[in-house]
Amino acid sequence: MDKTALALLFAKTFPFWEELCDDDRATLLRSSQKIHFRKGTTIHDGSECTGLILVKSGSLRVYILSEDGKEITLYRLFEGDMCILSASCVLESITFDVFIDAEDDSDCVVVGGCAFAQVSERVPQVRIFALENAVSRFSDVMWVMQQILFMSFDKRLAIFLLDESSKNGTDTIKLTHEQIAKYMGSAREVVTRMLKYFVSEGLVTASRSEGIRIADKKRLRDIAL
Repeated sequence: MDKTALALLFAKTFPFWEELCDDDRATLLRSSQKIHFRKGTTIHDGSECTGLILVKSGSLRVYILSEDGKEITLYRLFEGDMCILSASCVLESITFDVFIDAEDDSDCVVVGGCAFAQVSERVPQVRIFALENAVSRFSDVMWVMQQILFMSFDKRLAIFLLDESSKNGTDTIKLTHEQIAKYMGSAREVVTRMLKYFVSEGLVTASRSEGIRIADKKRLRDIAL
C-alpha cells in the first residue's frame, strides 16, 4: 500500500490527522504497513506492542485466555473497525493481555505501536483519540462480562444466534459447537445441551451439513429480552 493511499486512509480514520505536523504524519506513515492474515493466524498474542490494527477486509476476534486455557471472546472486528488494545505501549494502563486471531482471510493496516506512542506524547489529540477508542471497547468487554456473570445461558445463546444472524444476513449459522463455545466463553458440552433444547422447542434446526438454522426468530427474541 503506497504512502498516498495510506495517507487518505488515515485522513478518514483519524480525526486528528489534519492537526499533525508533517514530521508526525511521516512518522506514522513510515511505521505502517498493509498485511494479509490468513484465516486462523494469531495476529497478537499479548506479549508485545503490535500496534493499532485497522481492518480493511475480513474479520478478527479479540479474546482473553484463562489460566486453564479457556477462551473468552471480548469482541470481533470487521471492515472499518480498529483495535487499540493491541498497542499496550500506547496505553500503559492496559495491564491485561488480549489475543487477536484472524477469523477469515483478512487485509489489515498495522500502525507501529512505538511510533503511535511517540506521536501521542507530543500531540494531546492523538492520546485522547486512543483513550476514547479504548473506553468504547471496554464497554463491549463489560457487556460480555455482564452476560457471563449475570445472564442465564439460554438467554446468552439466543442473543448470540440472533447477533450472528443479523451480522451475516442469514438465518443459518455455520459455526461448530466448539466455535460457539469459544465465542461465548463456555464449554462445548453446555452449548450442545442448550442447542438440543432449542431444537426440541422448535426454535432452531441443526445438522452437521447445514449448521444451525433459526426456525422461530420471534420466540428466540422473546428469550433474548
